[in-house]
Formats: sequence, C-alpha cells, structure tokens
Amino acid sequence: MLQGKKILIGISGSIAAYKTILLVRLLVKAGAEVKVVMTTASKEFVSPLVLATLSKNKVLIDLASEDEWANHVQLGRWADVFIIAPLSCNTLAKMAYGLCDNLLMAVYLSATCKVVVAPAMDEDMWHHGATQRNLDIIKSYGNLIIPVGNGELASGLVGEGRMAEPEEIIRFVTENIFRTNTLTGKKVLITAGPTYEPIDPVRFIGNHSSGKMGF
Repeated sequence: MLQGKKILIGISGSIAAYKTILLVRLLVKAGAEVKVVMTTASKEFVSPLVLATLSKNKVLIDLASEDEWANHVQLGRWADVFIIAPLSCNTLAKMAYGLCDNLLMAVYLSATCKVVVAPAMDEDMWHHGATQRNLDIIKSYGNLIIPVGNGELASGLVGEGRMAEPEEIIRFVTENIFRTNTLTGKKVLITAGPTYEPIDPVRFIGNHSSGKMGF
C-alpha cells in the first residue's frame, strides 16, 4: 500500500529521534520514496548522514546553504503525507501559533498534503495544560495526532509521553491516509454452493452442498 508513495519525514529535537531511523528504513523497504527534514536541534540526537543513507535522499536542515535554497513550498507539495516524528513540545507550540523560524516549520506552514504528528515528551510536559491546548489547536487545523505510548521515559519516569513505535506510525498512516474505500456503496453477490477441486483438466472432486456451510 506504501509502494510509490511520497513521504516527507520531519524530525524535531527529542531523544525519540533514534526511532525515526527505523521508521525511514521501514518506509523505504515498503517501497515509499522518503525525504527527511530536520531541525538544527535534532542533529544532536540523530545523524543526518544515517538518514540520508537510508532514505537515499539528501537530508535538508537549513532554509539555505551556500548558494542553494531549500524549496520548502515544493517539498510541501511533493509529499503525499508529512510525518513529523518525533514532535517535540517546542515544535508543537510553533505549529499551534504559526511560528516559522526553521525549514521544518516553513515546510509545515506551506504543506498542501496531510500532516501526521507523533508527539514525544516527558509525562509532565505531556499533561501540561499548554501542551494539551496546543494539541487541540493543531488538531483543529486538520492535523492527525498519533497517540503517545505509556512506558519508561528518558527522565527515568514511567508514564505517558513515549513516541509511538515505527511500526505503529506506519500502521496509523496506512489506515488513516492510504487505505481506500473503493467498495463503499457497491453491491456484492456471493455464491455459496458446492466446491470443486480439479484433479486434472477433465476430472474433479466435488461435494453436495446446500450452501449452508458457505453462509
């Protein structure tokens, strides 16, 4: 279902960024074309070289480097879906209030595709009123939020705030973005009579059936 899909990954500054390495690998393995946008802070947690190697595309970090400009408008129109994972508390606040001080935010604010976020933060930050309000705000913009997990956190605490696992992110995106409803409204006729298993081009083994088993 992901074959040929264009997926843009945004990485913000969070220890959970290490999981994004596997996310990129699984998406590429599934046949998707993947590009990665990182914040400067996220480089402290995961190597752009690793992500570029796995995605087979140059990782973009700055709005401009030397004489080259990262076309954030084109990126937002290129992708079928923009997945921000991990979504830090800081980047969440910027998304809620439209701050645009890095490439990731520039891409987000100009993206025409669906945006899916996978939050990652400590439990107290997750439950803070400001965080919950910001989540409601970005949800009102049409963004999809992947539920956080419950478990051991980087602080040593155990609770809510863990970023969803890569497999869970892929399952969420597949079910909510790419699964089609092509059979909706269709009328289907199902027969449930006897079965026939061919032995050769002429003979077969069959059974007498009223169809009750099939139903």
